[in-house]
Amino acid sequence: MKCALITGASRGIGKAIAMQLSADLKLHIIINYSSNKEAALETKSAIESLGGSAELLPFDVKNSEEVNLAITSWMAANTDKNIEVLVNNAGITRDNLFPWVTEKDWDDVMNTSVKGMYNCTQAVITKMLRNRSGRIINIASLSGLKGVPGQTNYSAAKGAMIAATKALSQEIAKRNITVNAIAPGFIISDMTADFDEAEFKKMVPANRFGKAEEVAHLASFLASDKAAYITGEIININGGIYS
Repeated sequence: MKCALITGASRGIGKAIAMQLSADLKLHIIINYSSNKEAALETKSAIESLGGSAELLPFDVKNSEEVNLAITSWMAANTDKNIEVLVNNAGITRDNLFPWVTEKDWDDVMNTSVKGMYNCTQAVITKMLRNRSGRIINIASLSGLKGVPGQTNYSAAKGAMIAATKALSQEIAKRNITVNAIAPGFIISDMTADFDEAEFKKMVPANRFGKAEEVAHLASFLASDKAAYITGEIININGGIYS
């Protein structure tokens, strides 16, 4: 059985991607979450209500031992299943102007996005290489391309994900494994809940915030056989901010 592991899949973009991969590609969805089990169960129920299959796999992406134990234990218990798709979606913001960014806020943001991507990819990549098949999708951000004031830590983390995507894609392309990144702009989610949408959308040529489902459709395409010749790409989904 082909499976997709989505980190931070209990809410927002992660939840939307989990549901879309189930609906479009009929993948068994492994829902990772760190603390919000209730929200993760809601994602699982939503997938199952549409005829899909899913399960929960809790771990903190920042903690390499926790990640390795969870994923290797899952693999040992599910020899009939393969993680064909990994979506490194887990991310947090701790916004502040740089002089007031604490070391903890810097480390937490960097470790969730960058070390989390490393930990999870490292845990699944050997089997992907052996199987000569796989899709790795990293959820980056407009911040990682443009740099956003008040988000130096988040911009640094997402910029690192983008550079890693380009490098890793070249290392493993011969094994039919693609590595791409999606860089969303302003998307309606918990992360943008405190934003003044009326003010921020003036920056967007499309004059609106995006929907998590729109990001999910892109992720679903990148995870499909249709995108087999696309790798090392960073695809913007931002309503034309760069137009």
